[in-house]
This record gives sequence, C-alpha cells and structure tokens, in this order.
Amino acid sequence: MLAQNIRRLRLKKGLSQEKLSRLADIANATLVKIESGAAKEPTITTVAKVAGALNVSIDELVGKVKNKG
Repeated sequence: MLAQNIRRLRLKKGLSQEKLSRLADIANATLVKIESGAAKEPTITTVAKVAGALNVSIDELVGKVKNKG
C-alpha cells in the first residue's frame, strides 16, 4: 500500500521520481525501490521525508487514514 500511495500522490502532484527524491532528500534509487515494492520496510525517517515532500501525513502515506480530497 505504501508503494501505491507514494506513486499515486507523486503523479497527482506532477513529480518525477527524481524530483521527489530530491525534495525528500533521499537517494533516487531508494525511492525507486520503495515504489517498486523492492524495499518492503523503509525506515521511518525515509517515510517521514517522503511524506513531508508530498505534503501529507505519514498516516495518509501508509494508508492509515482516508484521503480528504
């Protein structure tokens, strides 16, 4: 679910994987692995950085709350 949510939100905001990885200050390869499902359990720090770059809560990113819009 994390992978799909990141991809959905990234595309909704019109960001490439490279751009999002730069905004989140993580390696592009890390983002690619997360989105592809290869990274099954990214660190909470990484998840927090991606959530911040996408301007959503960690809960929303991991699918714990419904999207409000």
